[in-house]
Amino acid sequence: MPRRQSKRKKEFEKIVDKDKRFTLDEAIEILKNAPKVKFDETVELAIKLEVSTKDSQPVRGTVRLPSGTGKKKTVCVFCKGDAEIKAKEAGADFVGSEALIQKISDGWCEFDVAIATPEMMRELAKLGKVLGPRGLMPNPKAGTVNADVVAAINDVKKGKIEFKMDKQSNIQVPIGKLSFENKALGENATSVIKAIASSRPPSAKGQFIRSIAISSSMGPGLKLDVAKFL
Repeated sequence: MPRRQSKRKKEFEKIVDKDKRFTLDEAIEILKNAPKVKFDETVELAIKLEVSTKDSQPVRGTVRLPSGTGKKKTVCVFCKGDAEIKAKEAGADFVGSEALIQKISDGWCEFDVAIATPEMMRELAKLGKVLGPRGLMPNPKAGTVNADVVAAINDVKKGKIEFKMDKQSNIQVPIGKLSFENKALGENATSVIKAIASSRPPSAKGQFIRSIAISSSMGPGLKLDVAKFL
């Protein structure tokens, strides 16, 4: 028996041409005009790369969103000595060393970003099976292993995010909230696309970015005109 379409689904089909490749401005405007829900939806980019994970290292990196993410990030910092005082003054939500590591080992994990000084990484290794699957393990490439904890915390608070290609050569990145101004969403999206384009591995052949789509949490997925970004 055919599945009945929801009212919102029918409304989407009235405003979205599935075969069209939109400009970024057009797509954002459509998302803004889609039927509303009762919460502030997250806007996300889904990017398909022409890269084989068998032939090269996964594409990953960081980018600072000019207008931030629209979400308050809870930051946990693993450090000792003077760095603890600096981390607290910089706005870290949780700061510590051995006791904090033990707390996480016991099952607590209520934070969005983990930062660590280089000296703490050996002790943090025991949390690899806990933090790794959650994408929370501090990483030098993401700037979350840093002797300058103040700079690392400020980057996170100001909208620095990490992107990483999955096993299917896809990257999904949140670029803000639907309540953001159109210009802010556009600037965030452009920054992400440029950062990913600049992360092209030497082994990549031909067109690196195969496709780009933008969507909101409950809204339609819209394909963007990749040529506009090349």
